[in-house]
Amino acid sequence: MRKYEIMFIVRPDLEENAVKETVKKLEKILTDNKAVITLSKELGQKEFAYEIKGFKSGFYYLYNIDSSKDTAIKEFDRIANIDEAVVRHLILNVEK
Repeated sequence: MRKYEIMFIVRPDLEENAVKETVKKLEKILTDNKAVITLSKELGQKEFAYEIKGFKSGFYYLYNIDSSKDTAIKEFDRIANIDEAVVRHLILNVEK
């Protein structure tokens, strides 16, 4: 199993329900592609050092996942790039 760390930022101008739906959708992409979420943490709203896509802050989320195949990671990356609610995302392979 490969271990990954995923951090993504959701737009600050969305309503609370829209933020939760976005997070659930991204979690579902991972679990549907047989990835196991070992840690999920909401880090809250934080200010950016510089504007990203016209926003000065965003809601941060951190996930650690285990996946035997990279299909979950590729699909998450594809959807996060398309989804307008996601301001930025980062995927790291954290093999020890």
